[in-house]
Amino acid sequence: MESFTFYSPTYFVFGKESEGQTGSMVSRFGGSRVLIHYGGGSVVRSGLLDRVKASLKAEGIGFVELGGVKPNPRSGLVYEGIELCKKENVDFILAVGGGSTIDSSKAIAAGVLYDGDFWDYYCGKVIEKALPIGTILTIAAAGSEGSPDSVITREDDMMKRGASGDAIRPKFSILNPALTQTLPAFQSACGITDIMAHLYERYLTNSTEVEVTDRLIEALLLTMKHEGPRVIEDPNNYDARANIMWAGMMAHNNSCGVGRSQDWNSHNIEHELSALYDVAHGAGLAVTMPAVFRYVMNHNVMRFAQVAVRVWGCSMDFEHPEVTALEGIRRLADFLASIGMPKNFEELGAKEADIPQLVENLCCGNGREGKITGFVTLDKDDCTKIYQMMI
Repeated sequence: MESFTFYSPTYFVFGKESEGQTGSMVSRFGGSRVLIHYGGGSVVRSGLLDRVKASLKAEGIGFVELGGVKPNPRSGLVYEGIELCKKENVDFILAVGGGSTIDSSKAIAAGVLYDGDFWDYYCGKVIEKALPIGTILTIAAAGSEGSPDSVITREDDMMKRGASGDAIRPKFSILNPALTQTLPAFQSACGITDIMAHLYERYLTNSTEVEVTDRLIEALLLTMKHEGPRVIEDPNNYDARANIMWAGMMAHNNSCGVGRSQDWNSHNIEHELSALYDVAHGAGLAVTMPAVFRYVMNHNVMRFAQVAVRVWGCSMDFEHPEVTALEGIRRLADFLASIGMPKNFEELGAKEADIPQLVENLCCGNGREGKITGFVTLDKDDCTKIYQMMI
């Protein structure tokens, strides 16, 4: 295990009707003038937005609103939010929605206190100060409600990149599993896939003697394997929703990633798909992960064999561990397909002819120097082959 520091200060309010505590939580963390940031009409139609406003009013907290966040959140709305916050003297950002809304809120929070272009943070600059953020989660997926990370798509060239810093960890996150019960099955499945990807990206490590975090990751993968089909079959299963929601937070607040190197190549490769085609991130990961895993498997075949045995119930072939490893990857792919995720480029709506553009943006866009690094360092030729495996 490697040396590490870990700081995760988010205050979680978990359970039914917990959004009723929004006003008191904003007040607790010093907010007096709030930007309520949200996506489309679902938070309006469900009455959630009205309940949030009522809670803020009860505490005497003023607010302004900015809706319109899309999946794969865009830079244009971030710039709009930054200007609105400055104009209205906002001192707290409240994200009401899923990972896209939270990521957009984080970008706004950082941009308000920065003299330059907020995109600098998405080119590698660490976020060291930001307005405080609170979240009310409506989909279990990205884990942004407990993480120091944000991903935004720049609209002028559709470049999708991430930024990070403890300053954008939410001060509080309200997690009411009941708010996720109205999600369509496809969105629920995308969330399940994203959570599992966050776990796999940490499991694929070049660090040794990391048994504690290995076992944490395996336990959460087993939870997703068990609970995923339950919510697809019965969207109103509150207990299954609750387990998935907490697993999603645990998967990405980095408690499973401390003391070990991590991968993130599957996410990087998928980001180009969701940037170009605007596909759901989880759906893109369902196609990307099995291809990446098959391509890099021999770098450390026992990593893949171990998760195959411990999570997917495969029998260990000690003479031919690659057989066990491949079976584990196949069972992952079959599981994702069983909950309604796409299996290949065609089902995703991606095109073979676009592979050169995908690879160029992936390996050379936004200051990259012809490769991406992680569990295995991948150059343009490697990435081309991985995309071709998805066809």
